[in-house]
Amino acid sequence: MLPASRPTLYFIGVTTGASSIMKVFPKWAEALGLADTAICGVDIAPHAPAEEYRRVVEFIRGDRLSLGALVTTHKIDLFSACRDMFGYIDPFAETLGEVSCLSKKDGLLCAHAKDPISSGLALESFVPPNFWRDHGGEAALLGAGGSSLAMSLYFAQEQWGDNVPRKITICNRSTPRLESARKHLEHVARRIPMEYTHCPEPADNDAVIAALPPYSLVVNATGLGKDAPGSPTTDNVRYPQNSLVWEINYRGDLIFKEQALAKARGSGLHVEDGWTYFLHGWTQVISEVFGIPIEGELLGKLGEIAKGAAQ
Repeated sequence: MLPASRPTLYFIGVTTGASSIMKVFPKWAEALGLADTAICGVDIAPHAPAEEYRRVVEFIRGDRLSLGALVTTHKIDLFSACRDMFGYIDPFAETLGEVSCLSKKDGLLCAHAKDPISSGLALESFVPPNFWRDHGGEAALLGAGGSSLAMSLYFAQEQWGDNVPRKITICNRSTPRLESARKHLEHVARRIPMEYTHCPEPADNDAVIAALPPYSLVVNATGLGKDAPGSPTTDNVRYPQNSLVWEINYRGDLIFKEQALAKARGSGLHVEDGWTYFLHGWTQVISEVFGIPIEGELLGKLGEIAKGAAQ
């Protein structure tokens, strides 16, 4: 990594060059009065050695024109590897043990977990009001990474009262990540029953989904379809009636989404992709790094810009 020659925002991911943000950000920067600001992708293999994460974070911390970063895929691993390098850790990051945003303030490198906010805003865009209170459904979150933890934390907020899933089940291919999720979400379990299910094969996820009651939510938070090929479910997956299916990716082969759409006819399914999540995820980070409130008409304007730039 070379010293930045102008103000730079980094995107720490796996296949950053394929993301629409590379086309969208320059247009957003112009609209936000940040026309001299660059975006730079940093590709790291999933679950990389700690020293690789530390090298990137140390560079951003020490480089004057490197202003911050959005972190995807590596949220938990980067936080675990670099926790001692942060001068400030926000409450969500502390609770979840993950970081999705790096910023600088008063000479400190700051770690933020924005996903409880951005995933919540995305959920509110397609989950009907009083959906949980009216129907008593459950949530199945496929993958035990940062996105699933953030959604669980979002649901557990006191402000929702009893309008929350009757139960949340987190499924994952490996047991260590499940145990880590259980540890970080102990307080959530005091509000919502939590279940942690080892699902090493897609057919295991199929079984969890088939056992859900009607009006449930199923989320692909595994990264499969974007960061790695494939889907966490099989073509034989059977969804409960009138449920919500959320593919949090907006790019990639999106096999999970196509499998759900194939089952939607006659079952009352609503299938959502990750575009709105993408918008909120990036605008929350940009707002934090550059100190620009992004909401209301400005958020709508950036959404329209993104649609046009991504085509």
